[in-house]
Parts: sequence; C-alpha cells; structure tokens
Amino acid sequence: MTDRTVVLHVSYDGAGFSGFARQPGLRTVQGELEHALGVVLRQPVEVVGAGRTDAGVHALGQVVSFPATGAEPPLESLSRSLNALTGEDLVVASASFAEPGFSARRSALAREYRYFLVPGPVPPLFTRKTAWWVKRPLNLDAMRRAAEHLIGEHDFAAFCAAESLGKGSTFRRLDLIEIASDREMGEHVVVVRVIGNAFLHSMVRIIVGSLVEVGLGRKDASWLGEALQSRKREAAGPTAPAHGLTLWHVEYPEECWL
Repeated sequence: MTDRTVVLHVSYDGAGFSGFARQPGLRTVQGELEHALGVVLRQPVEVVGAGRTDAGVHALGQVVSFPATGAEPPLESLSRSLNALTGEDLVVASASFAEPGFSARRSALAREYRYFLVPGPVPPLFTRKTAWWVKRPLNLDAMRRAAEHLIGEHDFAAFCAAESLGKGSTFRRLDLIEIASDREMGEHVVVVRVIGNAFLHSMVRIIVGSLVEVGLGRKDASWLGEALQSRKREAAGPTAPAHGLTLWHVEYPEECWL
C-alpha cells in the first residue's frame, strides 16, 4: 500500500457519456480519466468514483481516487495535464492528497444531488440541457409534504431501477429533501436537493419523478409513503430524465485529507 491517495475533484456534462463506470466500447467518465492518467503517469491506473452516475447525468462535485504511484507530477501540473487530454465536457477542477486507504466511494459520509425542474408552459432556453421541462405548474407545498415520508433510514426498493434489485441491500438513509424555487441564467427553476449516505441505481430520479406526480396533482402526498412501504418498483412514480440531475457535492471526514 502506498503512503497516500490521489484525489481528483471532477465536473462533467453527462450528455456525451454513457455514465461514469467504465464500459467496453463506450465513452465513460471513468474510461476517459483512466486513459488520461495512463498517458500522464505512463502506467495503467484504475480509479474509484464517489458516485456511479447514469448516462446523461451531470456532476459538479464528483470525487475520484486512486493510490499514489510515485510517478505523479505536482498536483497543479497533474490537473493541468489531465485537462489537456480530456474533452471539453470533462474538467478536473483540482487534485489533492488523502490518507492511505482512502476511497472516494467507501470513505464518503454523504452525497448531495440536485435535480432541476422548469415548470410551466414556457420552455427553458439556457437550462434546457440541465433541467426537465415539466410544462405545467407544480404544487411545491404538496411535494414537500410528500418528501417528508422519505426522510430517515428506509428500505428504498420501490425507488431502485428494477434491473438492479436483488443485487444487495436496498436500505439507505436520506437526511434532507429540500424543494425550492430559484433562478438559473434568469430562468425560473425548481431545485430538488437530496442528501443521503448513499443511493441506489436511479434512486434520486425515481424520487423526483414521484414528487412531480404529486406536484401535478396526479397523486396525493400520502401516496409516496405508501409506495415506500410497498417495496415494489411499480408502486412508485416514473424515472425523471437523466439530464436534470447533477451530482453536486460529496462529504468526507475532515481528518482524511493530508
């Protein structure tokens, strides 16, 4: 084991990627980073990401780690070299060192995702690639009441992509679901902030899709609690489009940084 871990703080526009995780023959965030690192360090490197974002999902605060090889240039030079090798839709914002054994995935305390919605009849312009246009007004108070049913530690099987069920525990903890109006580039948006210890496949997108059903008046607030208790995917709402979701921030213990 090396005496430290290299940590990259990464942002990307998910539109051009088939998700984070490496897949043969497809352009992925992990694949792009590992290729660039291999060129810079002149040896194969395998990275670990804090969140395995789906195809089309964006990231502002993705965190990636790998054991230091001893061949790394100074951290500022490493970031600059990687940015010269990756496409314009993938940016290494900074690099740092963490303690040996640090893992971007396993060491995380909490992850924050934000989902952007544009309600109403006017289509978005500047936010059209990062927000879901719902086309009708949303009842935010009803959505907030519904979200209360999901706070805490629960079995979130109803909010997991069906193809991933049965591959491990579906218990997760949600600490916060905040729903607020905001403006992005002068356009009205609704931002759904979701913070939890970890997330299942498509969990945030299914939660948002379900909240929108409530916001549109198709379901009442108590329905979300009933869907949660059912532990059945078909009991919850649709999966919101990937392009509205961004991995915003990942929290780690302060003592892990060198």
